Amino acid sequence: MGVVAEALRWLSDAANWSGTAGIPHRMFEHVRISLVTVLAAALIAIPVGMAIGHTGKGRFLVVTLSNIGRAIPSFAILGLALPIALKLNLGLGFWPTFIALFALAIPPILTNTYVGVAGVDRDLVEAARGMGMAGGEVLRRLEVRLAAPVIMVGLRTASVEVVATATLAALVAGGGLGRYIIDGFAVRDDARILGGAILVAILAIFTELFMGGVERLARPRMSS
Repeated sequence: MGVVAEALRWLSDAANWSGTAGIPHRMFEHVRISLVTVLAAALIAIPVGMAIGHTGKGRFLVVTLSNIGRAIPSFAILGLALPIALKLNLGLGFWPTFIALFALAIPPILTNTYVGVAGVDRDLVEAARGMGMAGGEVLRRLEVRLAAPVIMVGLRTASVEVVATATLAALVAGGGLGRYIIDGFAVRDDARILGGAILVAILAIFTELFMGGVERLARPRMSS
């Protein structure tokens, strides 16, 4: 309980709530990299998943990326991303972290989009074609609407995973809440380490609840 009490005191210390090293700024950095990563992954994975689910071509790609995403630890991806970013003169911090988190976010979004579109009742698809709808219309007006709840689950999963993993940014001179954990280990400050972990956990839980709420709100509109 001693470390927990110290962590709570650290969290309530006004000195930790101001400046570029303060909790609000670190929280902003953490949310920014997470949001940018998920949006970028969605812009790539959703259209590709829709196309694969609609045509049935490229299913091997989905399965392969999904398995790779589960098999390779994010830390290993970060280790691979760092030399790539340096080779491209992108520097430390944002870009190595973005590449690693982007690779983490793609599989759940791509897989759920593919599964959602491919899982639409084929009788409904054939009926839509029989009504004169072209392939693009079937995808846009029928398959995407029915697959939307499954796609949202993929987005929620990716968002929570990215938020929880964005702490790795601190390992490559990036910002975010991971700074408290890494810096805490460097100076053996258990209160700072636990305080940073608590903040990450709270943000991950909030993300889960927020995305769950968005999913519930969007479901009736998308399914109508």
